[in-house]
Amino acid sequence: MRKMFKIISVSMCSVLIIICVLIVIIFVNHRINLSKENKDFIPNGQMVNVNGYNMHIYTEGDGDIPLVFMAGGGTSSPTLDFKSLYTLLSDKYKIVVIEKFGYGFSDVVNTQRDVESILNDTRKALSLANIKGPYVLFPHSISGIEALYWAQQYPKEIKGIVGLDMAVPEAYENYKINIPMIKIGAIASKLGVTRLIPSLSESDAIKYGTLTDNEKKLYKTIFYRRTATSTMIDEVIEVKNNANKVSKNSMPDIPVLMFVSNGVDTGWNETDWRNIQETTIDKFQNGEIVYLDCSHYVHDIEYKKIAESSISFIKQIETN
Repeated sequence: MRKMFKIISVSMCSVLIIICVLIVIIFVNHRINLSKENKDFIPNGQMVNVNGYNMHIYTEGDGDIPLVFMAGGGTSSPTLDFKSLYTLLSDKYKIVVIEKFGYGFSDVVNTQRDVESILNDTRKALSLANIKGPYVLFPHSISGIEALYWAQQYPKEIKGIVGLDMAVPEAYENYKINIPMIKIGAIASKLGVTRLIPSLSESDAIKYGTLTDNEKKLYKTIFYRRTATSTMIDEVIEVKNNANKVSKNSMPDIPVLMFVSNGVDTGWNETDWRNIQETTIDKFQNGEIVYLDCSHYVHDIEYKKIAESSISFIKQIETN
């Protein structure tokens, strides 16, 4: 019996040693690749200093109305993620992509992620970049909370909202967020385990959008640096509180156009997800919903339809 126990113990130790060696090899390989990729990790927009940290803002086009694109939670590269859509709009409007802290080329920081702090960062970054409103906001997913709060607190700064399957307060009331799993993903990213599964870096922007081969390569370079960052995780941890703050205020009296997916990748089934959006749009005096038969990253898939409808929507805003 003792002999068998000893054999089992030795076997377990051997397995643990092998696992540790593999982890070290994976991590070293990751660090080597990060070093090689440094030459590609170069901001293609403007860096502004917000409270001592660098935030990246990408702009394109020279129109009178700035369209501010706001990324969904965990989107590694907002600038490239929205590209398929905003390139269809930049000949008419000024495109502005905000990369929040922890996203894209912006710094990963350990600062408050309550909605007030996130919005203050965004507004200060726009001011430093000399981009003046009023704006039309294009929030995707989690940024819908910030966009609604922005319009509630500073209504004169917002001409309208174009929701890209945006989150609304009701979406988080009964939503279960698996923080431990998210943190496991963060550890895997830091160790470089994500490099062993190439499909993980194949975002919808890469699979369905209009990115060039070089842009796809850059997206992957950013992905290995900006996946489940600590700042992103802090934002997710705080999102229910942020949603609750928005729900306590009445919806702003502004035009809203909401593009709504079929619920895939939202954590909700199609019926529930669309019911949530419909409940919200009913609270606006001037609100419209466009249903899309595609998954959550609608702007990477139905970018042509979204661009056409957005142009019509913005023209209506301009004439009113």
